Amino acid sequence: MNESVSGTSRTATGQVVAVGQVVADGQQVANGQQVEPAAWLTLPEVAQRLELGINQVRQLIRDRSLIAVRRDGALRVPVELIAATVRKHLPGVLTLLHDAGYNEEETLRWLYTADETLPGFPAQALGGEKATEVKRRAQAVGF
Repeated sequence: MNESVSGTSRTATGQVVAVGQVVADGQQVANGQQVEPAAWLTLPEVAQRLELGINQVRQLIRDRSLIAVRRDGALRVPVELIAATVRKHLPGVLTLLHDAGYNEEETLRWLYTADETLPGFPAQALGGEKATEVKRRAQAVGF
């Protein structure tokens, strides 16, 4: 849970961050700055985490329930988008961004751009109480 107190924000991990900056991988990042995912998972790693077959993971990607991009010659998924399952609002956000004309790289850039009002970045916020706000913002991109 994030809480804000007189010019600072406290993250779920208890770290206090100045307003106007967000936390990404333990570092403070300026609002609007591009953030790299904490780690990249290969499709077999995603399949193992989700306890699915590799073809089922590929189907999630085709259905836009999960995003994968080529990195180092292989399709990879940002670790923040996977918990015990695919983040609840992720498929809706991916569909909204696709309908707005975003390709995979642009979608990834949108998901990993720091935003002080979340705080954090959209991909990170999908795992918390700001997930519906991320979905609302993705919807607004199309207008």
